[in-house]
Amino acid sequence: MRFKRLERIPLGIIFYAFLILCFNSCRDKKHQIANEKSDIAHKAEEGFVQIFNGSSLEGWEGNPGYWHASNGVLIGEVTPETPLKRNTFIIWQGGQPADFELKLEFRISAAGNSGINYRSERLDTIPFALKGYQADIDGKNTYTGQNYEERKRTTLAYRGENTIIRSQEKPFEHGSLRANVKNNAWQHRKVVSSLGNSDSLKSMIRPEDWNSCHLIVKDNHLQHYINDVLMSEVTDLDSVNRKYSGFLGLQVHVGPPMKVEYRNIKLKEY
Repeated sequence: MRFKRLERIPLGIIFYAFLILCFNSCRDKKHQIANEKSDIAHKAEEGFVQIFNGSSLEGWEGNPGYWHASNGVLIGEVTPETPLKRNTFIIWQGGQPADFELKLEFRISAAGNSGINYRSERLDTIPFALKGYQADIDGKNTYTGQNYEERKRTTLAYRGENTIIRSQEKPFEHGSLRANVKNNAWQHRKVVSSLGNSDSLKSMIRPEDWNSCHLIVKDNHLQHYINDVLMSEVTDLDSVNRKYSGFLGLQVHVGPPMKVEYRNIKLKEY
């Protein structure tokens, strides 16, 4: 029996076919990676609800002399004609979140001072005032990212700190709270680890530009992220002074003329 000899296939054709296989394989891999990233991003956003409609102050309560909405942005502004005598907030009216995540973007002028209050109490004696935990934000980025408790225990964690907070001695004695604050920081806080050098973390914050903020607040564990970088972390073991739920609000601070802007404000409650 005689076999017909197969003709040799030119090397050029083999090489060309190989390139097509490689191209198709790379394209399929890129599509797979893109789909995986899309799935991750979708899961990361699941459960979040927009709490600012982008066009009005509906659902928020604050002094309209300092707050307004425009083009998808919630704006707090102090002008030479409208100086502040005390800090003022615009307060979300949709509830008092306990365990939650909050995501938003902010931009603040160089002279600005602001913050995001959460698990806070309203003061009956001062309009639009809050007392409670605050994710600090300022234009010079001296304090941005730290955990500061407005009108209460003051600094709980500076930027770059992971702290544990405990109660003061004799907490029910009159004046004991203020007596345990020194140099604008709570004296019963312990730094248990470093999250990084404060100046190095500061370099990751864009001055006078848009930055993202992500708060993760669960039980007594409070984490502040700026641009996806953990800036401060608090475990609050102070059973006397800590709060497990409260109002959410944005601050305009006493000081020189300034402007702070917030957008894409999203909340996920647990």
